[in-house]
Amino acid sequence: MANDSQASNVGGRYAQALFDLANEQNQIPAVEADLKSLKAALADSRDLRVLLASPQFGSDDKGRGLAAIAAQAGFNPTTRKFLGLLAANGRASALLDVIVGFERLSAQARGAISAQVTTAVPLSAAQAKGVAQALRQALGKDPEIETRVDPAILGGIKVRVGSRLFDASLKSKLDSLKFALKRA
Repeated sequence: MANDSQASNVGGRYAQALFDLANEQNQIPAVEADLKSLKAALADSRDLRVLLASPQFGSDDKGRGLAAIAAQAGFNPTTRKFLGLLAANGRASALLDVIVGFERLSAQARGAISAQVTTAVPLSAAQAKGVAQALRQALGKDPEIETRVDPAILGGIKVRVGSRLFDASLKSKLDSLKFALKRA
C-alpha cells in the first residue's frame, strides 16, 4: 500500500508540473489530448503496461518506447519532452497516475466535474445520455464522463465523482445481503 500512495503522490507532483508548463505555453488542450490518447494505449496494450511497470526494462528502454509512441502519434513537443523526462527520472511507472492527475487539474481549471461510470455491459447512447443528465442535475454542472465496463459488478452501475462513490451494483447488493445473512 505504501508504494501505491507513493506512486500516486509522485504522479500528482508530475501532473502538477506538466499542467503548469502546459498552462504557461497555452498548450493544455493539446497536452490533454495526447494524454487521453496515451491513456487509451495503456488500456489497450498489455505490452506497454509491462514495459512501463517492469523493473527489467531500464529508464532508457522506457524512454525509447514512449518516444516511439509519441512520434508515431504526433504528440505535442511539450508532451514528448515531458515523457522523456518522466522516463529519464525513473518515473515511467507512474504515467497513469500522472495522466489521471492532469485530467483532474484540467477539469478543475475548466470548472468541469469529472465522473467515472462503471457498468457490467457497455451503455447504449440513450443510457449514457440519461446518466449524463442525472449527473448534471445532481451536481449542478456538466460532468465529463469516463465510462468503464467491468463484468465483475454483475449489473447495475457505479459512479465515482471525486472521492464520492455511488454504488448501485448488483455485486455490492449481493455482498450486503450475504453480510446481513451471516449476522443473523
